[in-house]
Amino acid sequence: MQQGALDLQGWVAFLGNAEIPVLKQTVRDLHALREEGDKASPLAVSNIIARDPLMTSLLLRYLQSHKHRSQTNEVLEVEQALLMLGLEPFFNKVVSKISVEEMLSTQTPALIAALRVVHRSHRASSYAYDWAVRLRDMHFEEVRIAALLRDLTEILMWCFAPAEMIKVQALQAQDKSMRSGIAQENVLGFRLVSLQKELVKEWKLPTLLLNLMDAENSQKPRVRNVVLADRLARHSAHGWDDAALPDDYSEIGGLLHMSAEDVMNIVGVEGNSA
Repeated sequence: MQQGALDLQGWVAFLGNAEIPVLKQTVRDLHALREEGDKASPLAVSNIIARDPLMTSLLLRYLQSHKHRSQTNEVLEVEQALLMLGLEPFFNKVVSKISVEEMLSTQTPALIAALRVVHRSHRASSYAYDWAVRLRDMHFEEVRIAALLRDLTEILMWCFAPAEMIKVQALQAQDKSMRSGIAQENVLGFRLVSLQKELVKEWKLPTLLLNLMDAENSQKPRVRNVVLADRLARHSAHGWDDAALPDDYSEIGGLLHMSAEDVMNIVGVEGNSA
């Protein structure tokens, strides 16, 4: 499927109508849990969804578009969303029938790249969750989900525009100093962060989610948590020798009120091959 000629709004419209894939393991685990009947609880289901940014986005998107008129508060926690929706409607109407692995079965480089972003997003969500707990944030799950979904559009573009994303990757490989946003503009005509903002609005995802993912609000501790968690996961994706990591440790230390050395210990730098 070639969608490379689309502009920003074209992609927003296209993704709004496309069948969004989820991870193959998510499909398998949800099917197995449903087969167990009474063992399928909102908590058990949410534990499976928690690993998959795509499935998480589908659930929140469906709930937002089918919320009752009496619902005034936004829901950004997976288990709460499942309790409000019900497990049967979730299994019948939300669970995707297509997997990322199936969609990219003939596009191995793109599949590897997409799964790497998923893995990075999951790591970022774990960091953000841990730091939110340390900061006594009572709504730590909201922070975790914001970190999990912060690179959602990058995963989607690897699924639906693999050729273009490979070109973006190649540009950065040729020029190590080129920022990802510049490479994206050169190939796609827009930055993925811009697509992310528009997609969150189009899908009517919680406003809080958009605020927590927006680096422009990074002076706020909760947003700074998400931004730094994403940055640490990104910089450590290929090992713990990235030149940007010392600055990350210092900034995280400022957030958590601890030394850079203590930050290195809690994120498991020593002996961790990332």
